[in-house]
Amino acid sequence: MALLTPLLAFLYHLPQVYKWLLKPYYIASLFMSSAFLLIRKTPGICEHLSTQREDGNPCDFDWREVEILMFLSAIVMMKNRRAITVEQHVGNIILFCKVANVILFFRLDIRLGLLYLTLCIVFLMVCKPPLYMGPEYIKYFSDKTIDEELEKDHRVTWIVEFFANWSPECQSFASVYADLSLKYNCAGLKFGKVDIGRYSEVSKKYRVSTSPLSKQLPSLVLFQGGKEVMRRPQVDKKGRAVSWSFTEENIIREFNLNELYQKSKKLGKTKGEKFERPNESVFSPVPEEEEPETETITAMDTESKKDK
Repeated sequence: MALLTPLLAFLYHLPQVYKWLLKPYYIASLFMSSAFLLIRKTPGICEHLSTQREDGNPCDFDWREVEILMFLSAIVMMKNRRAITVEQHVGNIILFCKVANVILFFRLDIRLGLLYLTLCIVFLMVCKPPLYMGPEYIKYFSDKTIDEELEKDHRVTWIVEFFANWSPECQSFASVYADLSLKYNCAGLKFGKVDIGRYSEVSKKYRVSTSPLSKQLPSLVLFQGGKEVMRRPQVDKKGRAVSWSFTEENIIREFNLNELYQKSKKLGKTKGEKFERPNESVFSPVPEEEEPETETITAMDTESKKDK
């Protein structure tokens, strides 16, 4: 079942998958993921490789190589059980294929292992996965605009994602968050994002750790009346994030988006009337240590998204 689910998801999204698999980053990743297979099976090269097969055939896997591949396949299936997008499924496969290649190359020849490991490090430092550039109704904040926008109109409910471009989890979640913004954005319910990997002061103020070990990336925070009322994942008393799956269904249920949308879309029809403060009706506000500072807001368009 763990193998069937990602396979069905891959086939369902196959037309969309083709588009981003043909990008240079993924072409290079797939080539590196299959490097050992290509060397072991390519005539003219495999004949010069060592082998532990009883028949002495150097162009086929020996029993130890098959054992390593089977073990890492099991790890991939376990890891993919928590993946929420096709990109995450493919990303996990590519990652563990590279790990398998490192082990297999070192076992075959330490020089090949060092060469392949060096290529992986260079690739990781130079090449970055392409950012999601699809349709969305999301406003991108900087450290100078987030506080001003949250305090601008207390009738507006904001759902803000705190993310970092280097985080694979944030990259995979981008399309899910964009789809939610297309479905639920209205006059009284808006979606925003802020790159705390770039604006460290924002991460400190809103208590979202950028450490890869903290598991707080991404973090979704609901603001009503300019105040935080809930966030996912939750953080316990020891500052550790409680494990939470960022699926569309979980977000709709936990943040009560259907009810919020029905109440918030009335704001567009009653601009001249007093609108009920949302933080007094749906959720209990979370106390904050300090009041947000007010600064000049600068609207950020789609081009600013590409720069980040």
